[in-house]
Amino acid sequence: MIPFNKPYLTGKETHYIYDAVNSGKISGNGKYTQMCQTYFEEHYGFKKVLLTTSCTDALEMTAMLANIQEGDEVIVPSYTFVSTAIAFVRQGATIIFADSYSDNPNIDATKLEALITPKTKAIVPVHYAGVACDMDTIMDLADRYNLLVFEDAAQAIDSYYISKDGTKKALGSIGHMAAFSFHETKNIISGEGGMLTINDERFIPRAEIIWEKGTNRAEFFRGEVNKYGWVDTGSSFLPSEVIAAFLWAQIETISSIQEKRIALWNRYYDGLKNNAAVGLPNVPDYATNNGHMFYIVAANLEHRTQLIATLKAHGFLSVFHYISLHSSDYYTSKHDGRDLVCSDKFTDCLLRLPLFFELEPAAVEAIVSLIIAASPV
Repeated sequence: MIPFNKPYLTGKETHYIYDAVNSGKISGNGKYTQMCQTYFEEHYGFKKVLLTTSCTDALEMTAMLANIQEGDEVIVPSYTFVSTAIAFVRQGATIIFADSYSDNPNIDATKLEALITPKTKAIVPVHYAGVACDMDTIMDLADRYNLLVFEDAAQAIDSYYISKDGTKKALGSIGHMAAFSFHETKNIISGEGGMLTINDERFIPRAEIIWEKGTNRAEFFRGEVNKYGWVDTGSSFLPSEVIAAFLWAQIETISSIQEKRIALWNRYYDGLKNNAAVGLPNVPDYATNNGHMFYIVAANLEHRTQLIATLKAHGFLSVFHYISLHSSDYYTSKHDGRDLVCSDKFTDCLLRLPLFFELEPAAVEAIVSLIIAASPV
């Protein structure tokens, strides 16, 4: 069976892990943590980077740093992973779910203004499949209504947004803060792991404190204070040096990883672009493609079920994705009752195809042929 995903190892992970362990400093915020953070800051233009144990933790840090409280409203796409919402639910916020575009799972920026109320504190755009949301429109709304923007960039490493003025900006560098994932299903991985990026300098000093269990420990180790103690709320958000060392091996190979993933993505697209029976990913002119995911949109739930069965029968594992959060068991009674038609369509019809570094082009061709043969005329 060809899996949906297979984690790629560069061959240097265990070498760097051995080095980290042998150094005697494995608890976190050591050499490899700092190397990774510096790379992301310098390469993508993030003002401050803090590695975290997961993208969920990074999102929780944004909610804490923004002082989200009970009664605040946070606008979140319904078609996303639960972490996007739960980070703010934990702080007591009310989630206002937004719909997707009809041809793109990303949050429909043209419908956001109608959701803003005096209680709105933040917007959380999710760059689905590594494809940028309409950040010019979102940031303009944030400026006009004095809102914060937290980019959920879990799938968006090495992807960019092209502004109306032609400026190319890395995803995660546009909003006030952003969260990334290095889960084993992502382009570069550390098994579990994540990253908080901070682009608004007012949040940087407190971020380190929250990251270090509510203490000013980071300042102490830099020699900025003569002792450290409990000064704020926080948690144990920073990963061990073992995780950071694994990630460093991936960072060193990011260019070749990206080249291969994008080539596979393009092979899927070229093979299916003339098949009107399925919808293909829409990459707007303002977005780049980082090869994170290739998905198709089936005609309906029955068509998708048939495609899954056909591919599995021939040795290929394909999987659907999110179930709209507004219809979840946990939140359905709290949702305001608005129909989110596009989000529900992707819930029923979106199908993710195998895409990983070691996937052979011949496998892509076979999958394409099966999809074409199984699609209604």
